[in-house]
Amino acid sequence: MQSHAQKERNYSSLQPESPLKQLFKNNMRQYSMIFALIVIMLLFQVLTSGLLLQPLNITNLILQNSYILILAIGMMLVIITGHIDLSVGSIAAFVGAISSILMVNYEMSTFGAVVISLLVGAAIGAWQGFWVAYVKIPAFIVTLAGMLLFRGLTMIVLEGKSIAPFPETFQKMSSGFIPDGSAANVVTLLIGAVLSIAIVVTQIKARRTQLKFDFDVQSKGLFILKLVGMVVLLNVFTYVLASYEGIPNVLILLGILIIVYTYVMRKTKAGRHIYAIGGNEKAAQLSGIKTKQMTFWVFVNMGVLSALSGLIFAARLNAATPKAGNLFELDAIAACFIGGASAYGGIGTVPGAIIGGLVMGIMNNGMSLLGLGIDWQQGIKGLVLLAAVAFDIYNKNKAG
Repeated sequence: MQSHAQKERNYSSLQPESPLKQLFKNNMRQYSMIFALIVIMLLFQVLTSGLLLQPLNITNLILQNSYILILAIGMMLVIITGHIDLSVGSIAAFVGAISSILMVNYEMSTFGAVVISLLVGAAIGAWQGFWVAYVKIPAFIVTLAGMLLFRGLTMIVLEGKSIAPFPETFQKMSSGFIPDGSAANVVTLLIGAVLSIAIVVTQIKARRTQLKFDFDVQSKGLFILKLVGMVVLLNVFTYVLASYEGIPNVLILLGILIIVYTYVMRKTKAGRHIYAIGGNEKAAQLSGIKTKQMTFWVFVNMGVLSALSGLIFAARLNAATPKAGNLFELDAIAACFIGGASAYGGIGTVPGAIIGGLVMGIMNNGMSLLGLGIDWQQGIKGLVLLAAVAFDIYNKNKAG
């Protein structure tokens, strides 16, 4: 005979979970990182006496972390396939050096120099992708060699010195705003309103499509609550930006990359193939996926985004230096793992990489505002990364 307490436990286990609890359980890693981001923001907002969320500092956060977030997008795809890329910081530095020679020494147009620089990044990605995908050398070894090779080439190209200044049109790529001038606040608020309408329309359309095919959806109350939260956060964010100079050019670029790569990973065959390779490469190959070809293009993509990151960093610094890109790869990798990527491959999202990058960026900025030295900053970031990977392994073991 079962005791009364046992009957109560058995009965409660049969009861359906509340929609809110089920929603959080199904998206635990994603929501836990968002919660962690909010907690970290509020913590540093208090510790810095309100400096963290000042309009000027919010804009600086975007400018300071844009190149890491761009790298994190590409790195997330690499990690999902079950690989790693240690060379992205060195590639960024090398491409920045190439762009400085083209624009400063040879006075090439900004457009032409940017196109050539991106092609150089693609070629480097193809070089590394060939060794990983077709020769089957582990990505860790290939990209470690690339890190040393392109760091050395950067020093050779620059001859150990910095090259500056860049043309003003190139600088605006990283430090300009849309628009420049007194109308910035009005245009920024208008953009926020337009984006709010777009979010509401697309979310309602997606929900109707799911209902049409009898998919499980959130309750109407939760759906409305989520929409209101998204719209409020977006408009508060654009109001903060409007209070300073408006929307930075690099934020527009970053937004486009997030939208495009999120769509690719969620809605296209290429995205499904990338997840399949990371989940089980042999099974993916047997199912007809061209695993070698897909891995090759993932590294080409990483090369292009590394080049773009190098250009953004050089434009912000207004100089190409031999030390550019130092430890960029570690920040990008940390952003991916903190944002939900699995150390085993096959799991991760582009928005997750952005959340992880923001966690790292806010921690860096907040600790700098508090006057903590780089030694303490590196140590704390290392502990956060370790905790994120431990959390991922714990969830996997629990699910198993």
